[in-house]
Amino acid sequence: MASPGTIDTRGSDFARLAHRITEAGLLDRRPVYYAVRMTIAALVYLGCWALFAWVGDSWLQLLVAVLMAVVFTQLGFLAHDLGHRQVFRTRRPSDIAGLIIGNFGVGLGWGWWNTKHNRHHANPNHEDHDPDVSPAVIVWSQEQAANSNGLPRFIAKYQAFWFFPLLTLEAWHLHIASFKALLNPAAKRRRLELTLLVTHFVLYFGLIFTILPFGKALLFLLVHQGLFGLYLGCTFAPNHKGMPVLTKEDKLDFLRKQ
Repeated sequence: MASPGTIDTRGSDFARLAHRITEAGLLDRRPVYYAVRMTIAALVYLGCWALFAWVGDSWLQLLVAVLMAVVFTQLGFLAHDLGHRQVFRTRRPSDIAGLIIGNFGVGLGWGWWNTKHNRHHANPNHEDHDPDVSPAVIVWSQEQAANSNGLPRFIAKYQAFWFFPLLTLEAWHLHIASFKALLNPAAKRRRLELTLLVTHFVLYFGLIFTILPFGKALLFLLVHQGLFGLYLGCTFAPNHKGMPVLTKEDKLDFLRKQ
């Protein structure tokens, strides 16, 4: 039992909880784990492209596309952990690894995604502040549904049925959003990120359309990117479903927002 005046009885609820989590070691970084994981991910990633070149003009490439979708998503998870500073103690190595994995490895803009994701975690499920619940195609509340027009209004009526088909487009959405963000002259590291992103897609499309005939190449892209988006969506969406959508009327402290 903690005595009066200790950290367990003073300060905010968040401070007390954060202290308990830190004491339990739940926020300790695991450099060996991530070194092994990143090494394996890099080897499997390169192995997938070697397998793609070896299989050549074959319908078996659709199985390679499935494998690549899994590997790309795993790299996305690593980028996510880098964004949360779970891997390195300082920002610079986190950013370098994030740029290599995100922009060059899988074609997702590291700077844009990291900024957006941090805004999401600062105000999760808040209509005015969380970019992940903005009513673009899917709507997130009855108010958004009532105020939507065009495609969002049409999809809102049946979006439970549209959910999985729409997830197959999520990877393409992330690629396009990455480029759009970097078209802004004020974007941080704009030239570097654009260079890495363009290099990824030149190599990606170049290899696919060089080794495969046009029809098979298109089918490979549909399977690979479709399953990539589906896997990402099916991982992140369950963590948010059923949670209340907050508005400016909701006054919550940081802990209860989280």
